[in-house]
Amino acid sequence: MADDNKLIAEARDSFGKGAARKIRAAGKIPAVIYGHGTEPQHVTLPGHEVGLILRKANQVLDLDIAGKSQLALVKDVQKDPVRQIIEHLDLIVVRKGEKVTIDVPVHVEGEAASGTNVAQDANTISLEAEATHIPERVVVNIDGLESGTMILAKDLKLPAGSSLISDPETLIINVTAETDQDLGDEAETAAAAEGETAAGGDDAAEAAE
Repeated sequence: MADDNKLIAEARDSFGKGAARKIRAAGKIPAVIYGHGTEPQHVTLPGHEVGLILRKANQVLDLDIAGKSQLALVKDVQKDPVRQIIEHLDLIVVRKGEKVTIDVPVHVEGEAASGTNVAQDANTISLEAEATHIPERVVVNIDGLESGTMILAKDLKLPAGSSLISDPETLIINVTAETDQDLGDEAETAAAAEGETAAGGDDAAEAAE
């Protein structure tokens, strides 16, 4: 967990849409913290800092609430559908050493063998990890993979301290041979590009005349 995730959280006792609008107008974000059998805590967080932190998924915030430290996992982010402004956060109480279940993005690196197509069937997988050591992503290297290769969830190299929660047989990557249709589409694209280049040359010639 990064030091940048340390925030001052102000306890609040005003609720409702009107109160929330005033909080957001002041550049802050309303949030509620719950879990571990505790009473829900309603707090206000600094908007700019939260926006920077939430550029990455599965963030754990180190909150200072009236001088008392509280770790909380970002569980749900509610945004304005048009302006994409953060309107509210749901946070879950976590403790150091505690394990949580999260969905982690799958990132593909490399290029498969020539003459193949690569389909990524799953963009995220569910893992169990320590709340303070949640991986940002799981990397899959497909360099040189041949047609017919399939990578399942159980084949992934997981970050240290993480364990798989998703079905081990979940298909992540499927490498197939290029079809005649694929080759035809590529030829059409190349021909269209050549046509545009030729047209551009003709236009230039006409302009010169």
